[in-house]
Amino acid sequence: MALKKKNKTSAEFSMSSLTDIIFLLLIFFMLTSNFVRIEEFELPKSDSKTVAPVSVVVTITNDGEHKIAGNVVPNRSLLRTLSNEILNSDEAERENYTITIVAEVDTPFDYVVNLMKIASQLKVKAIIATQPIET
Repeated sequence: MALKKKNKTSAEFSMSSLTDIIFLLLIFFMLTSNFVRIEEFELPKSDSKTVAPVSVVVTITNDGEHKIAGNVVPNRSLLRTLSNEILNSDEAERENYTITIVAEVDTPFDYVVNLMKIASQLKVKAIIATQPIET
């Protein structure tokens, strides 16, 4: 008399490993993301809806003070400081490196133009941060 073995494969899927992977991915992306810090002052208004990548934020106040990552940078060392920022970035990020110019309302445009010339010398993109027009 031969006994038959019952080989039933389980059709259940364990979700515990999937939730662990999702949790680890969430932690990874939170730790590796860049946080944009823009100072609290009034920006120029624009109706543009374009969202651009941000590599470094340069803040310009009314009196011509430049700040990079919260640190005051003298005008004469802007080129050197920004070139160091570019060299310290990833090689993949260097291809699409973008300087975001955050200029307070009523800032003389000469300061913005000077920063755009520096971006041109460094062969990187420069964008001006604006505030959306409220309708």
